Amino acid sequence: MHEIPLILLGIGGVGRALIRQIIANRTLYAEQYGLKLGVLAICDRTGAVLGLGGGIDDQALLDLIDLKEAGGALTEHALGGDDYGDMSTIVSLAGRPGAVMVDVTATDATIPALLAARERGYKIALANKKPLTDTQEVYNRLTQAGATGGVAHFQQSVRWEATVGAGLPVIATQNRLVASGDKIKRMAGAFSGTLGYVMTGLQAGRRLSEIVREAHQLGYTEPDPRDDLGGMDVARKALILARGLGWEVELSDVDVTGLYPPNLDDLNVDEFLDALPELDKAMDATIRDAAARDGVLRYAATVENGRCFVGPTVVSADSPLGRLTGTDNLAEFHSHWYSPNPLVLQGRGAGVDATAAGVLSDVIELAFTRE
Repeated sequence: MHEIPLILLGIGGVGRALIRQIIANRTLYAEQYGLKLGVLAICDRTGAVLGLGGGIDDQALLDLIDLKEAGGALTEHALGGDDYGDMSTIVSLAGRPGAVMVDVTATDATIPALLAARERGYKIALANKKPLTDTQEVYNRLTQAGATGGVAHFQQSVRWEATVGAGLPVIATQNRLVASGDKIKRMAGAFSGTLGYVMTGLQAGRRLSEIVREAHQLGYTEPDPRDDLGGMDVARKALILARGLGWEVELSDVDVTGLYPPNLDDLNVDEFLDALPELDKAMDATIRDAAARDGVLRYAATVENGRCFVGPTVVSADSPLGRLTGTDNLAEFHSHWYSPNPLVLQGRGAGVDATAAGVLSDVIELAFTRE
């Protein structure tokens, strides 16, 4: 039996789903792969829980899930504490040879710990986009997949499949195309289930203000809908794809157009929702203009000719993006071999379970790779 020691950064929705999947699949991994995934430590902004020696047992893991879902802090657990220092200290305290650090947070505060883990030769699996969309220098140090002589180098010890499209194999597909020598000329995609929901509603003739309010009430958006409607999350995904081609580009270089004007940034959430009807008339006109050109409006990311564009985009109604409805994600790869018809990936691209499954697949692949 080959044990894979894990250090988990984050125990929010994705982190809790990941723990449940690890526990549920223990028999599968033992019988089919000869693997045991042991959780050495769990950290978040409140503190850490360390299972020094044999790791954290399954019952304690389930107790931690219950504790966090009840609004508690890791420091309240018998194994918890807040005197361990920052996350980088946890790497020193809990790490051991062969460790995999798993980052399922949504903060750039994990970057020092991730870099410390790389210096120790530990492997990394990421759902967190922010370390990969920090400066080019941080990206290159972390992944060793930056541009070098125009050639993208793919590091065996780092995986970030779940950063773009959750469980969809977008990153793996891109890497395989590049590794085969196929020149990717253009990538385009819809990488937000929330914005896909909005675009589908607009195409059906509904008003923007109505759709967003409904999505907010149903929990489809972030607590502040502007976190979705502003497009920055999609911009980070576009940047990750661009850097995966070997481009040297910063987040500030991504051209982002949101679905609301900057003058609504200073409002609170309720005021923002009340102000949205002001945008309905202009949006209705945009939808009609797209239809007059035999097109439909999609919130898309495009990576092409050294540039990244994110925002409302008119696409052909009979294109893969044009046929997309609902909350699915979709990625198009236009390359030398995939032309004129692109290689298309489509499916569930959001949700804690799908994202956790993408991370877990990365961990299992890392178990069979060498530095």
